[in-house]
Amino acid sequence: MTVIDIPGSKSVTARALFLAAAAEGTTTLLRPLRSDDTEGFAEGLKALGYAVRQEPGAWHIEGRPAGPGVAEADVYCRDGATTARFLPALAAAGHGTFRFDASPQMRRRPLGPLTTALRELGVDLAHGEREGHHPLTVAADGIKGGPLRLDAGQSSQYLTALLMLGPITADGLTITVTDLVSEPYVEITLAMMRAFGAEVAREDGPEGRTYTVAPTGYRATTYAIEPDASTSSYFFAAAALTPGGAVTVPGLGAGALQGDLGFVEVLRRMGADVTVGPDRTTVRSTGALHGLTVNMRDISDTMPTLAAIAPFADGPVRIEDVANTRVKECDRLDACAENLRALGITVETGPDWIEIHPGTPAGPVEIATHGDHRIVMSFAVTALRTPGVTFDDPGCVRKTFPDFHTVFEAFARGL
Repeated sequence: MTVIDIPGSKSVTARALFLAAAAEGTTTLLRPLRSDDTEGFAEGLKALGYAVRQEPGAWHIEGRPAGPGVAEADVYCRDGATTARFLPALAAAGHGTFRFDASPQMRRRPLGPLTTALRELGVDLAHGEREGHHPLTVAADGIKGGPLRLDAGQSSQYLTALLMLGPITADGLTITVTDLVSEPYVEITLAMMRAFGAEVAREDGPEGRTYTVAPTGYRATTYAIEPDASTSSYFFAAAALTPGGAVTVPGLGAGALQGDLGFVEVLRRMGADVTVGPDRTTVRSTGALHGLTVNMRDISDTMPTLAAIAPFADGPVRIEDVANTRVKECDRLDACAENLRALGITVETGPDWIEIHPGTPAGPVEIATHGDHRIVMSFAVTALRTPGVTFDDPGCVRKTFPDFHTVFEAFARGL
C-alpha cells in the first residue's frame, strides 16, 4: 500500500487567500499550495497593498476589510483563473484604480458574467481590449450591494467571487442563479466563508437558487488547507488501472470540502475497490475496469483523468454534461479526443460529451498539452501502460503541482 501526501488544494488556497485578505486581523494558512497559480494570487494581493508573509508550511495574511492598501495598482494574474476572477471582485470593494491583465491563455477565457454583475452593482470597470475578457481596469469606490441575477453555467467561479464579496459590501448581496455548473465548488466557498465568520443563506425557488449574504465582514482565523482532490485523481486512477495497485491519500475523507473527491465513486462504478474513511481515502485495483456512462458536470476537472484511463475499460466510457470543459485552460474535450486518437483510440465527441471506446493505446506519441496542466497529468496515467508517451510542454504542471513528474514517477515505481 502506497501512502502519498498530496499538495494543498488550489481551490481552497485561492479562496482562503481572498477571505484572509478581506478579514479583520491576521490569518495563518497552514499547508497552502505553492504553485504558479497560488504564488500568482499571493503576488496579486501584495500588488494591491496587502501584507503577505510566506514561510514553509504557513502563509500569514494581514486582512484589510476596507480593501486594497494602495490607491493604484497593476496586477498580473498569470494563467490563474481564480486570481483573474477573484481579485477584481476583491479590489472593487475598495477605493482606487486597479488594472488587471493575464497571460494570453487566460485572456482567452471568459470573464463577462462576472464583470456584468459587478457593473450592475455600480462598479466602474472597463475591458481594455475584448469585452468580457482581460485586460480589465476597475475604478473602485466601494460597493453598496443589493440584488443580482447571475448565469453561472459557464463557471462557478463567477458565483464564488460574488459570494465572497458579499460580506464586505455595505448592504450585503442577494444573488439569484439561473444556471450553475460545478456546484460542489460553491459548497466549498460557503463552508469556508462561514469558517471566516460570514452568514450565508440559500433558498431554492421558481426563479432559481438564491443566495443571501449578510454584510457581516470576516474574522481572521488559522485555517488548514486540505490536500487537492483534483490532483489526487491522477494517483487514484493510476492505482485503479494497475493490477495489484493501491494508494491511500491522507487528509481527504468523508469530511472533505472538495467535490472532486467524488471521482473515486466513478472509479468504484468502474470496478475499483474504494474506501472513504473519516480522514483518508484508499483506492485498490481489482484487475478490471468496466465501461460506463457518467454525468461529470459537478466534477468536470476530473473529466480528463477519466478520459485518460477510459481505453483500458472493457466497454465504452461516455462522459456527459461537461460543456464547461471547453472553456478551461484549453478545450479539454477536444484535447482529450485529439490525443486519444493519436494513440489509436476511437473517440466521438459532441457539444458537451465524449465517448471513448476500448482499445490499446500505442506509442510513440507526443501528447499535445495545449499548455494545460490537467492534460499532462491525466495522460501521465495513460503512459503507465503505454510506452513512448512524451509531452510537448511537460513543465506546464507548475500551474498546480510543480513537482508532479518527480512525485508521480516515484509513485509509479511503487505500484
